[in-house]
Amino acid sequence: MSTDFKMVATTIFGLEGVLANELTNLGAQDVEEGVRSVSFKGDTGFMYKANIALRTAIRILKPIKVTKIYDEEDLYDAMKKIKWENYLDVDGTFSIGAVVNSPNFTNNSHYISLKSKDAIADYFRDKFQKRPNVDLDYPDLKIHVHIQKDLLTISLDSSGDSLHKRGYRTATNIAPINEVLAAGMILLSGYIGDENFIDPMCGSGTILIEACMIANNIPANINRKHFAFESWKDYDEELYFTIQDALLKKIRSSHFKIMGFDKAPSAIVKAKQNVISANLEEFIGVHHVNFFNSKKEVFGNTTILFNPPYGERLNVDLIEFYKKIGDTLKHNYPGSTAWLITSNVEALKHVGLKTSRRIPLKNGDLDCKLVKYDLYEGSKKAVKNQFPSE
Repeated sequence: MSTDFKMVATTIFGLEGVLANELTNLGAQDVEEGVRSVSFKGDTGFMYKANIALRTAIRILKPIKVTKIYDEEDLYDAMKKIKWENYLDVDGTFSIGAVVNSPNFTNNSHYISLKSKDAIADYFRDKFQKRPNVDLDYPDLKIHVHIQKDLLTISLDSSGDSLHKRGYRTATNIAPINEVLAAGMILLSGYIGDENFIDPMCGSGTILIEACMIANNIPANINRKHFAFESWKDYDEELYFTIQDALLKKIRSSHFKIMGFDKAPSAIVKAKQNVISANLEEFIGVHHVNFFNSKKEVFGNTTILFNPPYGERLNVDLIEFYKKIGDTLKHNYPGSTAWLITSNVEALKHVGLKTSRRIPLKNGDLDCKLVKYDLYEGSKKAVKNQFPSE
């Protein structure tokens, strides 16, 4: 019977609660939110499951040592005390990534990585008279060193490439949104596939694809070619495929429309390529339409969610642009819930609609707000008047 161990899933600022919820729903134990991370417990099978299924995780780390350190020599000694042959063959390859947030240490994470690498190389040289090589691109073992004040955590990175690299994006637009952020926004909106979904400025289609995978309960990373744990010494291929098959059996079929618009023909071509690459062309419609000339043509409740251009991304007259967004939503999309993300809080004032929620998020280095607008059928007053008091 495989025993449970502690793991840490990293994420984007603002999505910690969403990720904690995902982990709980997936069956994780002892789920605890941190800053840009969530810790939890599970066994090896659950580690595989988390990598395949989580939508808002960036990587899944498996801590193997936690200790207090006060200088670089302490770091070297702590690294050298680990029995590295349990994790890595002398003929294997490794890489080290470091995150440092401590007054006792240089914030130069590259230097900390080098110091850690030296310790591992010396450990193997002292014990086996030879050492494994560093391979930054395709290492057998990816090690993560985290120093927070005087606390050192050494972890194995079970994911490898960031989990936002789903494996379906073949074509990118001028400013594509990160897949983890896209999924996080959709989950924050409460959309689960039980109504129509529109991204009216869809670019290369990331939000549409993430929404479709949520609607149909398709594991987020089912298209990935490789996870780091597949190169580990204790990798259990049979268990991995058992876990993957169990997740695939939980795929359902949503019958509501998922549609994307963009006014740029080049974006439409890219979005269609990515939708096909994700094997979702039967669920997603992508149309060459200028949102400002569009109106709601689907029946029933609809979630509208998009990432409009905001200053840093594209050259547009922002005041006029955001005013048009508000006018189009208000007049042409009754009976909908609209969500948009922007780093330009000033521009939001020109939408001319009252927000019912404002959620702080990070998009790369940009501080953003994800805002919600409730668009009623007719006016609010008209809704009330349908049910006059006796």
